[in-house]
Amino acid sequence: MSSSYLKSSLAALVCSAAFLSIGAYAEPEAPKVERKNYSLSRQNTAPVLDGVLSESQWKNAVQIELKYENNPGEGIPAPVKTVAYLYEDGRSLHVAIKAYDPDPSKIRAYLRDRDTLWQDDNVGIIIDTFDDERSGFEFFVNPLGAQADMSMTDTNGWREDSSWDAIWDSAGKITDDGFVVEMSIPFTALRFPQTGEALTWNIAVWRNYPRDDRHQMSNYKPDRDSECNLCLFDKITGFKDIKPGKNFQLTPTLTSSRSDNKEDVNSDWENGSFEVDGGLDLRWGITQDMVLNATINPDFSQIEADSAQLDINNTFSLFFPERRPFFLDGATYFKTQRFNLVHTRNIADPDYGTKITGKTDEHAYGVMVANDNQTTFLVPGNEGSDIAKLKKQRNDQSVDFESDIAIARYKMDIGERNNIGAIVTSRRGGDYNNSVASVDGSYWLSKEDNINYQFAYSETDNPMQLQNKETNDEKLKLAPSQSDHAMSLGYSHSTRDYSISAGYTNIGKDFRADLGFMSQVDYEKIVIGGSQTWYGDDDDILNRWGYYGDVDKTYDSQGKVLEEEAQISANLRGPMQLYSEVGVIARNKLYDEDNYDEILGTFYANMSPASGVRLEAYGRFGELIDYANNQLGDSLVLGGSLTWQIGTHLQFNGSFETNQMDVDGGELFSAQQSDIRLTYQFDMRSYIRMVVQYTDISRNQSLYNEGNDVDANSRYMNTQLLYSYKINPQTLFFLGYSDRGRQDDDLSKILRTDRTVFAKFSYAWQM
Repeated sequence: MSSSYLKSSLAALVCSAAFLSIGAYAEPEAPKVERKNYSLSRQNTAPVLDGVLSESQWKNAVQIELKYENNPGEGIPAPVKTVAYLYEDGRSLHVAIKAYDPDPSKIRAYLRDRDTLWQDDNVGIIIDTFDDERSGFEFFVNPLGAQADMSMTDTNGWREDSSWDAIWDSAGKITDDGFVVEMSIPFTALRFPQTGEALTWNIAVWRNYPRDDRHQMSNYKPDRDSECNLCLFDKITGFKDIKPGKNFQLTPTLTSSRSDNKEDVNSDWENGSFEVDGGLDLRWGITQDMVLNATINPDFSQIEADSAQLDINNTFSLFFPERRPFFLDGATYFKTQRFNLVHTRNIADPDYGTKITGKTDEHAYGVMVANDNQTTFLVPGNEGSDIAKLKKQRNDQSVDFESDIAIARYKMDIGERNNIGAIVTSRRGGDYNNSVASVDGSYWLSKEDNINYQFAYSETDNPMQLQNKETNDEKLKLAPSQSDHAMSLGYSHSTRDYSISAGYTNIGKDFRADLGFMSQVDYEKIVIGGSQTWYGDDDDILNRWGYYGDVDKTYDSQGKVLEEEAQISANLRGPMQLYSEVGVIARNKLYDEDNYDEILGTFYANMSPASGVRLEAYGRFGELIDYANNQLGDSLVLGGSLTWQIGTHLQFNGSFETNQMDVDGGELFSAQQSDIRLTYQFDMRSYIRMVVQYTDISRNQSLYNEGNDVDANSRYMNTQLLYSYKINPQTLFFLGYSDRGRQDDDLSKILRTDRTVFAKFSYAWQM
């Protein structure tokens, strides 16, 4: 490691220590709220999960009533009655929730796949198992027993991660006076301190009651002036000598697939052969607060189709979320305050992976190592980004370039709300290397005032492939070595009625985070903003409205102004669960050495006019840069989506976007994209889904500058048919078919270029 690398890391640590000293003397006051402490009973028998509270255990369980409406009202009496019953048996936490309803015919409940129940009536619990008021787990169930679970953090605003999955059981049943759900959550699904003594957890029981308004109710009274939510929760004490079991899970996986493709769109199919691969995932709770994940020959195939994104008149790479189980488990341990330094979708084709994640008292940590048979990463700039895919020569053939990956993360909680952390990432192979070191933290100066920051430094060695613009496919010409810094500071002052924020970001020209997703570098940005919110009374048509605005200015590393921008938007919430926002953006932007004045109007709205129906619409219109031809054009973007539950089993999801631009001389381009998904849910465990994604782009070639080689007409179509049988997130079966095709000026219709059939089976053995 070079001396510059060490100097930068030392400087970051010194700055962190300075912030630490400030935060240590400015701990925010604890909220003055009445918090109940419930005593959890232990009983020896688990309930039968059937949505019927016939077992005697429920009579001896602790009862918690949801007395308050938290949204849209603030601590007003709940409009309907809800009672929860809880006990444990040494192996699992058992929860029953009886949700009363004056008109059960209006209950919104459908058969759902996992984590998709949020438009339904649902109830659940949120538990902070470490009693540190910083993080927790959420478990929700709809009236038919569909599940949703999430991990969450509450250190700088409430943040949820729905990619976290646990193995637990649930049931639900609609009754004459409402509905009942039951849950059994094994302690092996949770992380908590193992002391041998009684434990105290923070707990909220929650009910979402969607009608004309979406009412949210709980057992605790909210405080919109509070900087945290977990610190308002009631407490529940018990769990003495709870038995986590061996907390060992082994998941063998078997996959089979065949892929056919065409060397040229007009050539014959080159049929592949069926390939069968076995893999093995291991999850072992070494201690109750430390988990080892390992995988050998994993199946990292993309089963679920990504949502379609229209990529036109855009200079930066599109972002796609991670979906693969090995990387999702414990993913929050590798997140940092202000930069995305770990985006594991960059690890495309590994043979193995191992990671340890855990939290002991105030210390949280994570270590991951893996290999990758493909090496692909973003090469960012200040006006756009490229994607580099490394190759090497083997037996006179160009093959993928392998690399080794290592990530280490540590975070320490300080006092009631503060934290400090560090992360190091490394990706290397042959003559290629990218290493990043970073320090980040969050400190509360008072109840309303927060400072969060991040400092990072990177060093990169580029292979010859990326140094020679004439020979590499990416048309890049990079220096043999690169090193640079990145830093970002944020300040916020938040109350129930208004907020003020400021931010400063400075990222050097040669900074690279090849394992993350940072698509822009070589800029320095200052932003100042604020918002105001008003709240309606019970009988008002609108229950919330307000506005937000900010101004920012961005320079490059030479001090040249890249962008000056001001924006303001107004928002409201009203009947039929309506949320709407309209705004104006005015900016002067530098692109390719020319300045352009852009003025844009924006709008967004979503609503639920009826049970099982969700509508969304958005738009943007005004003057925007035509990046292909370095000119200003009149841009119009309109889009929307419809989610329609057609009966209990069938769901339609459709989204559409159109993007067009007019310039001097006429219409430059017109692009439309649609993503249609039709799902039939047989029961809670199985469904069949058809996906059709279609893109149609028309361009006026005469209006493009010389050298811009574009087709007058381009069309693309992707289809997928998928059957899924899922007992839990790890025990499942997939069977599917997918293909894709395209059309350009040389073709009279869309022709398929790739097709794949695949099957996957995995089974989670728990001990």
